[in-house]
Amino acid sequence: MTAGIATNSKGQAWFCTTGLPSDVVVDVDDMTFHLHKFPLMAKCRKLHELITEQEANVTPDSVGVERNSEQENEEIQEDKAEKAEDEKQEQYCHVTFPGFPGGPETFEMAAKFSYAVKIELTPSNVAPLRCAGEVLEMTEEYCEGNLISKTERFLSQTVFRSLRDSIETLKSCEHLIPLAESLGIVERCIDSIAAKVSAMDPSLFGWPVNEAMPSSTGAVNSQGGGARRIGDATRATAGGDWWLDELTFVTPTLFKRLIMAMKGQHLSNEIIENCLLCYAKRHIPGINRTCRKPLSSSIPSEIEQKELLEAMVTILPEQNCTRSSTSVKLFFGMLRTANILNASDDTKSALEKKIGSQFELATLDDLLMPSYSYLTETLYDVDCVQRILSHFLDSVEDRTAALMLVGKLIDGYLSEIALDANLKPEKFCELAAALPEQARVYDDGLYRSVDVYIKAHQWIPESDREKVSGVLDCRKLTLEACTHAAQNERLPLRAVVQVLFFEQLQLRHAIAGTLMAADMGPSDSERSPARRQEVVEDDETVVEEGEDGTWRAAVRENQVLRLGMDSMRTRVHELERECTTMRKAIEKIDHVEPPGWRGSLTRKFGCKFKTQVCDSHESTMVETRKGRTNRSHHHSVR
Repeated sequence: MTAGIATNSKGQAWFCTTGLPSDVVVDVDDMTFHLHKFPLMAKCRKLHELITEQEANVTPDSVGVERNSEQENEEIQEDKAEKAEDEKQEQYCHVTFPGFPGGPETFEMAAKFSYAVKIELTPSNVAPLRCAGEVLEMTEEYCEGNLISKTERFLSQTVFRSLRDSIETLKSCEHLIPLAESLGIVERCIDSIAAKVSAMDPSLFGWPVNEAMPSSTGAVNSQGGGARRIGDATRATAGGDWWLDELTFVTPTLFKRLIMAMKGQHLSNEIIENCLLCYAKRHIPGINRTCRKPLSSSIPSEIEQKELLEAMVTILPEQNCTRSSTSVKLFFGMLRTANILNASDDTKSALEKKIGSQFELATLDDLLMPSYSYLTETLYDVDCVQRILSHFLDSVEDRTAALMLVGKLIDGYLSEIALDANLKPEKFCELAAALPEQARVYDDGLYRSVDVYIKAHQWIPESDREKVSGVLDCRKLTLEACTHAAQNERLPLRAVVQVLFFEQLQLRHAIAGTLMAADMGPSDSERSPARRQEVVEDDETVVEEGEDGTWRAAVRENQVLRLGMDSMRTRVHELERECTTMRKAIEKIDHVEPPGWRGSLTRKFGCKFKTQVCDSHESTMVETRKGRTNRSHHHSVR
C-alpha cells in the first residue's frame, strides 16, 4: 500500500493506491482524499454512518427515449452505454469535514491509522489526533485498539510525566479550542506543568530576564519515542531556564490560566514574576529600548498589546520578588509602554509600585521617560518619577545604603531635567527636597543640579534663584564644592555668604583634626632603638626599622600633615579677613543689587579663588600634598 500527493486544477489531492479504485472522497479544507470505504468504516463510526446514509439515498437515473428512426435509436444506445460506463467508474461517496481539528495533516494520520499503517505519536500531534478520533468516533467500543484509546494512553503514560512534553502538547491546543477544552486536554496539561514546576528545585534554574533569551527552535524532536527524550532533571541541570522560554509560545489566554494554576500550587512569587516578564518581553514590542520589535513572529495590534499588558500586570505578585537591575529595566519598559498605549491607571500604578519597591537598582537611563501627556509641558515625566520615589520611601524602612543609591540617582536625574526650559522652580525644589537628609552624604551632586538649573533658566527672578539654591545644605558641601560655589556668579549673594561661612568652619575642623593626628604620633620611648636606623638623603629624613616600614611611613605622613596644616592656617586667616570685609559690605547693600554687583565685590574685596570642578567625593588635603613632600624643607623626627 502506497500513498502519494498530486496536484490538480481543484487543488491538492491525496490518493491511497491499493490496486483498487477509490470509492470514498473526503474533503478537508483544501485537500481532497481519495480513499476506500471498507477500511474507514471498520475504524470510524462517523464515516460508517455517513457512507451508509449516502448509499441508501442514491437512486439510479432513468432516461426516456423515443424511437424516431433506427439511426437515432442506434446513436442513443451508444450514448447510453458510454454514460453507464462513466457512471460505473465515477460512483463514490463524497464526505466533507469543515474545520477538522488539526487540518489535513491530522486527517491524513487518522486515515493511515484506519489502513493499519503505523503512525508515531509525539507531544505535538497527540492532541490533534485525540480530537480527530473524537470527531470520527474512533472509540474502543466500536473497534478494539482504536485511535482514542491509543492517544489517551500516550497522554497519561508519556506526555503528563514530562514537563517539556506537557508544554509542547499545551502549545498544540491553540487551534483545537473548544474541542480540546471539552476533552480535558488543556486542563490536564496545565495541571501537569504547574505540578512539575512546583516540584523542581529552584536552585536548578536561572532566569532568562538576566540573560539573552535563547532560541527554542528545534527544542523538541519531531520524531517521538522514549529513546530520544532526555530526562527533565538532566535538562534542568544543563540549562534550567529552558521551560520559561518554552512557555512564552503559549497563547495569552492559556498562559494566564497557567499562571493562575501555578499560584494555586503555591509556587514562589519570584518564579511567577519571571514567567510574566519573559512573556511580556517576547510579545510586547517597545519594552526593550535596544530591541523595539517583538521576539514573536507575529506583531500584535495596539489593542492586543494593551489587553495583554493589563492582563500581565493584573496577575503580577504584589510582593517584592525579583530584585535585579534587569527586572527593574523591564518594569520601566512596561510602564513606558503603558503610557504609550494609554493603559488603565491601575496598571500604571501597579508598575510604579513594583519599581518603587526596588528603586535603588534603577539607572538614570531608566528614569528618563518622555512625557506623553498633552497636559504636561515638561520634556520628561517628572510626576511619574516623583510617585515612584514616594513608593520607595514608603517601603525603604532602614535601608541606608539603598537611600544613598537613590539619592545619587535623583541628583543625576535633577541634573538632566534641569536643562528643560519648561521645568518650574517649584517642581525642581519639590523633587530635590523629597529625599530625607540621610540620603546624601555630600550635597555636591545636588549643587551641580542647582548650578545647571540656574544656568539654563537665567531669566528667572532673584527670588526663584534663592528658592532653588535653598535646597542646598552648605554644611554638606566638600571643600572643592565650596570653592567652586564661592566664585559662582550665578548663585544669589545669600548662598555665596553661606558657602563662605561653612567653608571657614570646615577648614577650622580640618586643622583641628590635623593637630590631633600630629599629637597622637608615637613617642621616642615607644620606639625600638635596636631596630631603628636613620638615613639622611637630600634634605629628607627616612626612618627604617629593619623589615618593618611602619615608622618610615609614620614619619613621612607626619611631614605631609605639617605641610598641610601650615597651608590651611594661611587659608583660614585669608577667609577670616574676607568674611569680615564682606559682612561689613553686605550691610550697606540694598535688597535690589545694581548690575555687576558681584564683579565689583570681587574686585573690592580681592576675593581670588582658583576654579575647581565640583566632585561628589571629598579628597583629603593630605593626598594633595603628598607630591610636594620631596620639595619641602628638611624636618627631623622628634
